[in-house]
Amino acid sequence: MSYDRYVAICKPLHYGTLMDSRACATMAAAAWGTMFLYSVLHTANTFSLPLCQSNAVDQFFCEIPQILKLSCSQSYLREIWLLVISVSLAFGCFVFIVVSYVQIFRAVLRMPSEQGRHKAFSTCLPQLAVVSLFVTTAFFANLKPPSISSRSLDLVVSFLYSVVPPTLNPLIYSMRNQELRDAVRKMMPCSQFSRDKLLTCLYK
Repeated sequence: MSYDRYVAICKPLHYGTLMDSRACATMAAAAWGTMFLYSVLHTANTFSLPLCQSNAVDQFFCEIPQILKLSCSQSYLREIWLLVISVSLAFGCFVFIVVSYVQIFRAVLRMPSEQGRHKAFSTCLPQLAVVSLFVTTAFFANLKPPSISSRSLDLVVSFLYSVVPPTLNPLIYSMRNQELRDAVRKMMPCSQFSRDKLLTCLYK
């Protein structure tokens, strides 16, 4: 998404060439393939860990740091290395996003039109905020020292990076659609009406 924004704002005349269907399919395949390999490596290594404590994970999903707490073998060091590699990959992606947005903001600030700058910022800033929330909380969840770990803190941090960003993304991008905003605006005053009036309002 950051590359798409970069091309749209910094190279608008080349957008059709740089972001054609082949480029989009290549980027999607690279992202899906990398995450599939990442998941397979973690899953295979997790199943090879001997668990000598309780088999109850103190989390609402099987988060890797929580599973490592149950391991009684030194083989968990392999998982630590996988986490280090994962963090390195995530940090590389984050650096790419930051560099893209630096170029975007430089181009936006040179725009003569205030309306154009506002439109560009309103397009980019929500995505950057969601990505920053995901990256920072994921880093914290996987790299925080055990001394500050607690059940409530682990739950909150995991919720922030696993539930909030996927929930916000559709809202951010769909609410930029004028037709959808108009439909929501029509439905808002209808909430206080009866069922018949509600149906009438929806079919206006």
